Amino acid sequence: MRQKPTVLAREIVASSRLFCVEELQLRFSNGVERTYERLVGRGTGYGAVMIVAMLDADHAVLIEEYCGGTDEYGLSLPKGLIEPGEDILAAANRELKEEAGYGARQLEYLTELSLSPGYMSQKIQVVLATDLYEETLPGDEPEPMRVDRVNLRELSSLIQHPQFSEGRALAALYLVRDLLTQRGDFQP
Repeated sequence: MRQKPTVLAREIVASSRLFCVEELQLRFSNGVERTYERLVGRGTGYGAVMIVAMLDADHAVLIEEYCGGTDEYGLSLPKGLIEPGEDILAAANRELKEEAGYGARQLEYLTELSLSPGYMSQKIQVVLATDLYEETLPGDEPEPMRVDRVNLRELSSLIQHPQFSEGRALAALYLVRDLLTQRGDFQP
């Protein structure tokens, strides 16, 4: 395993309501020094969760929401922040109810994903939700989200959809498809 660089200095160089930009002065094991910048949370977050909710053996829930980063409406998986004192599975079920109008009787933690580890510290917990039932909770979304679905057999087509571009969601869908195939719960 490689030796991590030595942090010579760190400083918050910009901040907003949600994020801080941290500048790191680093020295690598070969003596080379570099300045890196990374986006970090404000230190008050408890993490985030993304849910692959299976409507049936073939179809997962997608939601359409406004995405400030791209200034477009996009399709993705239900997701949101974990609240203080809330565990991952409870947060997943709450977010699923708030964003998609479903609850899940079965929730399974799968993995943790990052979006862009080269410059962002944020990670998201991926949860598989099955045995769904209709239930809605009020959330913090500024408008109702449109609920859609994707067939796990058509993920390569989903990649071509003009409203779908989130790499974490695509990775989570492929992960679930492979897991369900291995378990014998999905026939590709």
